[in-house]
Amino acid sequence: MKMLGIDYGDRYVGFAECDDMEIIAYPLESVRIKSMKEAISVSESIVIRDNIRKIIIGLPLMPDGAEGIRASKTRTFGRVLEKVTNVPIIYYDERLTTVQAEEYLSEGGIKKKDMKKYTDKLSAQIILNDYMNAKSLRKE
Repeated sequence: MKMLGIDYGDRYVGFAECDDMEIIAYPLESVRIKSMKEAISVSESIVIRDNIRKIIIGLPLMPDGAEGIRASKTRTFGRVLEKVTNVPIIYYDERLTTVQAEEYLSEGGIKKKDMKKYTDKLSAQIILNDYMNAKSLRKE
């Protein structure tokens, strides 16, 4: 099933997809946004264009696992996106994905000043990949 991973933020939204067989996740794009409405519009376009059947949204939890303001905004975004696209939404813990993405980029030789254009879509890929790995472990 084709899935879309989303790393939702106030200024940038990162997108990643997986293949139909759910074997590999790959980064799509990072989009600078001005509003949640714009994020919904861009997300909806990708869902339609790529025939997405499930959306995995990174849920930014606090270090202790509690939900704060950022998680609340993310859930609001998810509720609206689900209503607009009629595609099921799964929230997945995204703690430390940005740190992980920045480490990968640094190891790949990307300069700190250039990281922002890659960080969000790589974070979305990590979120989607982690979800797929956890899902496959539950099947075994």
